[in-house]
Amino acid sequence: MTASTTILGQCRDLMATLLLPPDFESIVQTIYIPLAQMILDSKHDGPLMVSINGAQGTGKSTMTAFLKVIIESELACRVTGLSLDDFYHTRAARERLASEVHPLLITRGVPGTHDVGLLESVLENLMNRRACAVPRFNKAIDDRLGESDWSHEEAGVEVILFEGWCNHSPIQTEDELRQPINQLEELEDTEGVWRHYVNEQLQVYHRRFFDQADLCIMLQVPDFDSIYTWRSLQEQKLRDSSPTDQQQGVLDEVALKRFIEHFERISRHTLLHLPKLANVVLPVNPDHSIREIIRRHD
Repeated sequence: MTASTTILGQCRDLMATLLLPPDFESIVQTIYIPLAQMILDSKHDGPLMVSINGAQGTGKSTMTAFLKVIIESELACRVTGLSLDDFYHTRAARERLASEVHPLLITRGVPGTHDVGLLESVLENLMNRRACAVPRFNKAIDDRLGESDWSHEEAGVEVILFEGWCNHSPIQTEDELRQPINQLEELEDTEGVWRHYVNEQLQVYHRRFFDQADLCIMLQVPDFDSIYTWRSLQEQKLRDSSPTDQQQGVLDEVALKRFIEHFERISRHTLLHLPKLANVVLPVNPDHSIREIIRRHD
């Protein structure tokens, strides 16, 4: 795929909307456009499902937005972007999980805190080219928005860009689950009930969602410490963009550290194993730049 004037113009418009600097265009031309071509090369008769894995702050949503623009321009077909984050259980549902399964499930994020049935229904509609409503989750209030605020996807979607922090994250063995990995697990999951439940739910996610994907792309962070740094930047943006009366879910530094510990086990395991399994790996540098596309050939 060549960087046509039309495609570049649309990408520059999107850069302006997202307040990205002019030099971001180099990532568009050297990474996003070639990646879009790889996705187009994988297209078959039915809708194509692309799973995008990336830890907090890696730029999943940004990349998804650009791929949608590029593919729609080149293929002249409907492309939709789905985020696993929008399918979190409601606050009330997580309170029930916390009461019935384990208190740590009150915190959104890990497998088991998403509405599996709702996500499966949306994916089924999209894979069958049917119109459907897509939920939206507001992290500032830590709850799902009402149905009147959901987005609506028209019929005829041909490419689904499905992004999530634990998409295709490998499942752990019993031996790997035995020892706590951080203070949160050591003090608040002493019997391992929470981490075993989360691992079991991750298996469910593979069976019901991830295994249906045609392509898996991984945005690879430099190390786990980068996740905390980048997630802190996200939290600051959320604080700056949310009204003062809608910041119940915005985290301070102490709360953020504890929050990240919920993700640490899966994040570290994913960093160790998914690069060898994903179809495409994009190493993300500390400055958020991406300079190469690593493609795994089966």
